[in-house]
This record gives sequence, structure tokens and C-alpha cells, in this order.
Amino acid sequence: MKKFVVGLILGLAFGALAAGIVLNLYYVDSQNKIVFEKNDDKKDDQETTTTSGSSGKKDDSSKDDVDLGSVSFKKKMIRSYIDKYFLYEDRIDEAAIAESEYAAMLNSLKDPYSVYYTKEEYDSLMETTTGNYCGIGAYVTQDATTGVITIVKPVSDVAPAAKVGLQAGDIVYKVNGKEVTGIDLNLVVADMKGEAGTDVTLTIIKADTGETVDVVITREEVEIVTVDSRMVKEDGHNVGYIQVASFDEVTVNQFQTQFNDLVNDGAEGIVIDLRDNPGGLVDSVTEMLDPLLPEGTIVYMEDKNGARTDYDSDKECIDIPMAVLINGNSASASEIFAGAVRDYGVATLVGTKTFGKGIAQSIIPLGDGSAIKLTIEQYFIPSGVCIHEVGIEPDVKVELSDEARENYSFENDNQIETGIDEVIKQIESER
Repeated sequence: MKKFVVGLILGLAFGALAAGIVLNLYYVDSQNKIVFEKNDDKKDDQETTTTSGSSGKKDDSSKDDVDLGSVSFKKKMIRSYIDKYFLYEDRIDEAAIAESEYAAMLNSLKDPYSVYYTKEEYDSLMETTTGNYCGIGAYVTQDATTGVITIVKPVSDVAPAAKVGLQAGDIVYKVNGKEVTGIDLNLVVADMKGEAGTDVTLTIIKADTGETVDVVITREEVEIVTVDSRMVKEDGHNVGYIQVASFDEVTVNQFQTQFNDLVNDGAEGIVIDLRDNPGGLVDSVTEMLDPLLPEGTIVYMEDKNGARTDYDSDKECIDIPMAVLINGNSASASEIFAGAVRDYGVATLVGTKTFGKGIAQSIIPLGDGSAIKLTIEQYFIPSGVCIHEVGIEPDVKVELSDEARENYSFENDNQIETGIDEVIKQIESER
């Protein structure tokens, strides 16, 4: 005997029946499939219900077999209830429904690095690699475990972020009143950007006091400067210092220009600072590494099918003492850089263990202006190790001092000092 079931989700049943709503009925057949009764009105609904499972005025040709596990069936059922019973009809936004479904598909993968971008979000994301954008002018990073977004530093002393007093370690709690912890960093950055002259309100938890404050920042056109450098004179030696904030398209030329300038100005060795660098483009980091490494594999990628892609360096190699600074926020492309220079023995790693992101994402345009970012590969440093969720240990472990944390300056940064000392050791050992 077939068993009839009222086609109404639990929790709506009593309310619907009390309101006098009669819904279509369906039953589960012997093959565990839903057989839905096609009824056009309440009269037909009532007439098709019989204790024997017969269908009154409707014959068997009016039934469709629907797989219980069918996603399309469940979506159609939910949508039919929305269309038929949802009180606020003017709130049904077809575009918003579609966008939320696309985003949900990526969210369901339980991978914080795989996300959906609307057209507006994708356009904003692409601006960050072109050299200029309109925004607050600050580098930010996100803890992949907690989702907390933190200011690394303003891009310059005259950037909008610097003008309102944002500083390293400040936590971005809200953007325009919306909590952003756990939201994809690229999407949060997109909200911070906008037309020059417009305002954005950030709710900040201050690093020094723990106080929560609202800060109104007027957006300006900001030149993306990802590399900063200076010459340091110590113990009779000239040591070049280069800080790389991220690996964007513009980073390659900025890095090569400043590296060469330091060497031409008499630098005997180089300290490269990758602390708090969240990564970036594989092409950029491998292009930057090529002249620093001997001939061989810089990094290689493997996809889900084991297909391998190699990035190699050529024979031309700069021979100069180097140290690379790393910490727990050095991730992804930063770890490609650190892993390669360590494996080839061309630099000493100084600081603390890196973050441990050994997977790579690709941004895939969808043809209508939107895009998805999807984790598609894992990468391996030259020694053949995948450092995902493992990280890279420094050769010389040194924590940032309390003095530097509380009142930071270049001069009291003990990790930089250790990096310079390691370079000087190399310089003197080669004499």
C-alpha cells in the first residue's frame, strides 16, 4: 500500500493547516522516490487523496517520479513555497537569490580560500595589481584560523590610513557598520575601496589600548607601493634592506629596481623582509627569485590529478650574502620565496616559523564579469616538501622583542638587527 505524506516542511505544518491552506500531496513509492500529485486547485488536492493510494480524477499519467536526493527538486519545492506563501513579495530579488546560490556553492567547500566574486567585487580585486587604486592606503592581513583582519601598516606616511592614525596591529572589526571578521579578505578590501573623495567608516580595535573606535577615512587615489628599501651602515659594512609587503604584478619591477640600486650603491649584502607578507602571485615571486637562484626548480605545483607544473630558474645567479626575515604571517608566495632560498642555501632565514599555506588558488572569470577563486593545486618547494599546514622553520629563531612590539621603530627591531648580523657574518666569512 502506498503511503501519503503531506508535502510541508516540519514547523510550518500546524500554522499552515490552521490557516486553512491545503497543499499538494506526494507519496514515497517502493523505490524510495517521491511521486508528486499534479493538482491545479484545492478541489483536486482533496480528491486525489484516498486511503488506497488511488488518485481519483487523476490517472497515473499525471505523476512525475522525483528522486529524493535531487537538488533541483528541493530547490523547486522551496521556491514554490516562497512564491506561493512568502508575505513580503517585494523582497524577492531574483539577482540576489542567484548570487547567494553561487556564493553558497563555494562556501560549502569548507575552504576559506575558495570564494565567489560578484562583478563589482572582481573589478575591485583586479585594481590591486594595476599600480593605482582609490582607497584607504593600508596593507592588511587576515588570520586564516580566526578570520581576524589586522592592519600591517599604512602604505606611506601621507596615505589616508596614516592621516587618521591607523597603525600596525590595529584590528579592523567593522567596515561601514558591517562586521568583517571571517569575511574573505579580498571582499573586505573591496569595501574599503571606492571613489576618491568618498568616506568609509572603519570600526577599529586599537592595538595599543584595546579601545574600540570608529574612524572615518576619506578615500584617495593610492599608488600601490609593495617594496621599500634603505641602506644600513653597521660595523663598517653597507647592508641593503628591502621590505616586500606582497607579491603583486607591480612588485617585480619595484623589487628588481631597488635591489639593483642597493647593489650599485655599494651594498655588500641584502636583508629581505617578508614578515607579515600574506603572499600573492606565483608568477611574481618566481620572477623575483630567478636571478637570486642557481639553475633548477624554484617551485612546482600538482593538481588533483597529479599533473605537475614547474617554475624554473636559469643559470644566471647573483652571488651576494642574504638573509630573509619571516614570521607567522609570512604565507603562500612568501613561503615559496623562503623555501627556495633556504633549499638552495643562498640565504639565511631569520625570525619565526611561517604560516603554512602550501596551496594555490586560481581566479576564474565566469564570462559575465563575475569570477570564482578556487583552490586548484598544492605546491612543493625545491626539496620536494609541501609545507601546507606545516610552515617553514627559520635557520635562526628570534622572536620580536617586547620593546619592538610596544614602541616599534626600525632601529629597535631586533629581528632586523639579527638579519643584518647574519649577513655581516656571511660577508666576513667570505673574506
